[in-house]
Amino acid sequence: MTQALIKQIIESSVCEDGMVETSVKGVQLFRITSPLNCAPAVYEPTIVAIVSGAKEAILDGKRYIYNNNQYMCCSMSMPVEAGTPTASPENPLLGVYISLDTKVMTELAIAMEGAVGVFRKPEGASLPPGFSLSHWDDAFTEALYRLLIVTNSSSDSAILGDGRLRELYYAVLKGEAGESAKRAFGLGNEIAKSIEYLSSRLNDTFTIEDIAAQVGMSRAVFHRKFKQATTMSPLQFVKSMRLNTAAMKIAGGMNVNNAAMEVGYVSSSQFSREFKRMYGQSPKHWTQSQQIPKGRVT
Repeated sequence: MTQALIKQIIESSVCEDGMVETSVKGVQLFRITSPLNCAPAVYEPTIVAIVSGAKEAILDGKRYIYNNNQYMCCSMSMPVEAGTPTASPENPLLGVYISLDTKVMTELAIAMEGAVGVFRKPEGASLPPGFSLSHWDDAFTEALYRLLIVTNSSSDSAILGDGRLRELYYAVLKGEAGESAKRAFGLGNEIAKSIEYLSSRLNDTFTIEDIAAQVGMSRAVFHRKFKQATTMSPLQFVKSMRLNTAAMKIAGGMNVNNAAMEVGYVSSSQFSREFKRMYGQSPKHWTQSQQIPKGRVT
């Protein structure tokens, strides 16, 4: 019932395809009625909750489809391919996009880890992935509804918005995606910190030893924990982030050589080879068919 009320709020707020900002910072509503094949994207730390239709994401070759049964929690920046292949006017994609505030998530995660008996992870258990799907539980559904209600009033959102957003974050941390989020934002979040470091320096030259040293790990331990969190080796991750970021820039109209240089490639031929290996087409041919459509939601 509550999810149906959330859907009504979105339908009444979004009349055309695209993203609509709400009065609460970091909370957007979206509607898509055209099918979009999966294309390179970079997921930032976000929650995406679908109330109608389905979204698709491909991470390291593995395909994930989520709809109104599961919401997506990305707790670290991740290179993916994302699309809405089943969207149509008869079955529109409707949902909520919520950016995760690092400061607030960190405060909550550390507070929860400090509480006696709250979700302790067994010693030696593997690190959960930075991309996860979680079933809509009652706590998440109610928190999302309470958050969206205040977006109808600028005064309500100004006074209550931050608190309602914090309530939603807490519901996420308590849900199925909570362990992943706590690993990214709580104590022992070295891998998340390394990803933040890498993502902000895509055009720099560095070694795995350099990054491991940044978070106080040996190369072997860092490599193992990084792959547990992202499903990719550090080198694979950096290459995917660079190529996906470049592809997004190219699809947005940037010159191929400039896009390659902005993500750290000094050789256009190397960029073209790796681009074709990743996407099956040269940058030139790929550009002709991959202009970002209006209203695209990654």
